[in-house]
Amino acid sequence: MSAASGKILSKINDPYDIKKLSEDELPQLCKEVREFIIDEISHNPGHLGASLGVVELAVAIHYVFDTPNDKVIWDVGHQAYAHKILTGRREVFHTNRTFKGISGFPKMSESKYDAFGTGHASTSISAALGMAVASQLRERNGRQHIAIIGDGSMTGGMAMEALNNAGVSKANLLVILNDNGIAIDKNVGAIRKYLADITTSKFYNKVKDKIWFLLGGGTKYGTNTRAIVKQIGNAVKSTILNKSNLFEAYNFRYFGPLDGHNVNHLVKILKDLKRIQGPKILHVITVKGKGFKKAEEEQTKYHSPGHFDKETGNIIQQPCQEKQAPKYQTVFGSTIVELAEKNEKIVGITPAMPTGSSLNIMIEKMPERAFDVGIAEQHAVTFSAGLATQGYIPFCNIYSSFMQRAYDQLLHDVAIQNLHVVFCLDRGGIVGEDGATHHGVYDLAYLRTIPNIIIASPLNEGELRHMMYTAQLDHTKAIVIRYPKGRGVMPDWKVPMEELEIGKGRLLREGKDIAVISIGHIGNFILEAGKELENDGISIAHYDMRFLKPIDEALLQDIFSKFDKIISVEDGSIIGGLGSAVLEFMADNNFHATVKRLGVPDRFIEQGTQEELYKECGYDKEGIKKTIKEMLGHK
Repeated sequence: MSAASGKILSKINDPYDIKKLSEDELPQLCKEVREFIIDEISHNPGHLGASLGVVELAVAIHYVFDTPNDKVIWDVGHQAYAHKILTGRREVFHTNRTFKGISGFPKMSESKYDAFGTGHASTSISAALGMAVASQLRERNGRQHIAIIGDGSMTGGMAMEALNNAGVSKANLLVILNDNGIAIDKNVGAIRKYLADITTSKFYNKVKDKIWFLLGGGTKYGTNTRAIVKQIGNAVKSTILNKSNLFEAYNFRYFGPLDGHNVNHLVKILKDLKRIQGPKILHVITVKGKGFKKAEEEQTKYHSPGHFDKETGNIIQQPCQEKQAPKYQTVFGSTIVELAEKNEKIVGITPAMPTGSSLNIMIEKMPERAFDVGIAEQHAVTFSAGLATQGYIPFCNIYSSFMQRAYDQLLHDVAIQNLHVVFCLDRGGIVGEDGATHHGVYDLAYLRTIPNIIIASPLNEGELRHMMYTAQLDHTKAIVIRYPKGRGVMPDWKVPMEELEIGKGRLLREGKDIAVISIGHIGNFILEAGKELENDGISIAHYDMRFLKPIDEALLQDIFSKFDKIISVEDGSIIGGLGSAVLEFMADNNFHATVKRLGVPDRFIEQGTQEELYKECGYDKEGIKKTIKEMLGHK
């Protein structure tokens, strides 16, 4: 069941219902939307802080613009819950991010009001510009195109590329810069400082007041439109702290900054901006977590807090075993510090995910040797390559699905030059509720094709430590260590680190009926399945490859010499990964066996818990047992 709606919100089924309200009723609608989000996310976890920060903006946009005819794109989508609630999904919002439910991000196939799917940052301006140019070509010049992008996403190079392109167009494009000073962690870099300078400059705010005076006071755009716009342009182009306006340099008309929580003022300004053609940017200041004290005070923690008490704001700790295995991310964060204390060449890099990846541990202890480079995966990889040319050993920690954005840099700037960069790919495999845009299921397949790369994946936390230790020893090649989201299996994980022989797999369990080959954490399902199958009189041999590249051909030779029934299991794409490598080896060496591949099928996997999605893909413990029995002819 969905959370209870307020007296106004309960009547809102689409944006046309919002337009029936008087402007005086809009603050109450905002209050009810905010309460709805807090109530719902308290027991159905999701992205809380970002969506609370844009409630007024969402209401104002749908009040002023003619959606879905006018195209509205919410960058990243963490901030899109109010938008979803106001566009016909209030009654199903309780299914948000659940198996077979609605997506946690905007999704074109889900609603006509979702103009573009946005799961990764910095894409909104490019997509909106494409739509705006299409409208020009079709001579639909009255259509509005709005991209809402956070200041965190504005650190992504793609956003700057889009501004550069849009600035020389005549496209009817409005970029709304939602400036709250934070993405998931605090924003970093020169753009963050520049925006802070604008919002705190007394001189600039005098200029801003002049703009609002020109746009206010009952002004209607008629014969004086050109003169007014010219005055606005000249005012904004004035020196701000002895710097020219960044956005004006891109040939955007700049308006702001203004309070993003004053819904009536937003409505007034948006109505005015509708009348101005061409590329323009509205800078609004918001508070992430607005209206919920804990989320305002601890913005990173309450970005996606899990279950919490909506009255006190306290996060509800889920019951757990007395001694619980740590998350792989925690093991990474602790281990890199341990290694860096002994090896002064080690540096850490992450693109805007220090807390999520646990590199924040190193940033806190060794700030001069750990770098958050903003939402800039391409830069993170080539920055790491530059460090490697000077004898440093960069540990570049990137979420697996984010690494897809830096494929070219990995290939050209690292692999071709045979540089020693260690890539720690977090969130490898099925990640759960974030869905298709965040599953890290393609890394094994696309990485295998690149020369000069070592690919490893640990079975457990101890193996992760061994692989990280091995990776910082003297090598010339890039090394990729890929591990999943969530907890491992070793409560006592802090084992002494040992060097592993690169490209060497191992036999974990002896058996005679069938061989099962795995890589990574998913092998733990096979260990459990093997124990249970013993009760059915089935004996399986289990091999952990450890390295996908170079793959242990001697071990594969031994496996194919002993078994005519073989199963490969991987938490990744069934096309191109471990299973494909096994089949290639069989064909190249003229072996004959029945090989069954288990992994992610050739389709996009939507949201759900990891357990639900493993089952759907057929490689949870029960799916593995079922496949083994079928291959052996057991019922």
